[in-house]
Amino acid sequence: MALAPLIAYAHVGKRFAGGHDGERITAVDDVSLDIAAGEFLAIVGASGSGKSTLLRLANRLLAPDSGRVMVEGEDVRDVDPVRLRRRMGYVFQSGGLFPHMRVADNIAVTPRLLGWPAAEIAARVDELLELVRLDRSLHRDRLPHELSGGQQQRVGVARALAARPRIMLMDEPFGALDPLTRDTLGDEYRALHRRLALTTVMVTHDMTAALLLADRIAVMRAGRVVAQGQPAELSNNNEPYVAELLRTPRRQAERLNAVLAGASAG
Repeated sequence: MALAPLIAYAHVGKRFAGGHDGERITAVDDVSLDIAAGEFLAIVGASGSGKSTLLRLANRLLAPDSGRVMVEGEDVRDVDPVRLRRRMGYVFQSGGLFPHMRVADNIAVTPRLLGWPAAEIAARVDELLELVRLDRSLHRDRLPHELSGGQQQRVGVARALAARPRIMLMDEPFGALDPLTRDTLGDEYRALHRRLALTTVMVTHDMTAALLLADRIAVMRAGRVVAQGQPAELSNNNEPYVAELLRTPRRQAERLNAVLAGASAG
């Protein structure tokens, strides 16, 4: 018997006010999508495609207007939203750290809300700093503005993992970083995903990152999932928008190969 998905969207729709003449804008349009336990799913699309809205429906930062969102077998509408969010990690594009709180206190936010003993929280903070490759003696007591962008994002990942969630939701987690830091953190997070047996849903506009990190990719356009599959499967998809998204990483790879070949010849 097939296992039930850990997260399931069934004919989900979401609209917002703000259209012309009082019309409501459709952000998510009849989306059905299953995410298996242990899977790394990337949701890819341009700005305004509905991908971040879809992500926020999973932890009730937003409520669907139609359809149903299930998490770990429960309809999210039947679960206390605070309890639901504490079962999931959430990583923001900019890290989302509290600027007035030191690194250790940022990481400790959710365990404190859950009432963990102080000694257990301190040990967990040190464990997570090591996990995300930050020297605790150097970084534990720093404020966010004293960190680089990459270090802030590492702390953001550590905070999201603090209460040992099974599910990680990531909204453009590496998009604001320089290319070298982005690649390094992406590879390191992928290793953490496997090591901790996480289920990860990552929203990104970067098809290259999705291809390199995810087990499966869902492509969104105008609020709908227009294609989904493993990276190799998408390369054979006939949807023109998917081909357009794949064209950029292919073109970059071809140009890089040409440049390197020229350098070798010289």
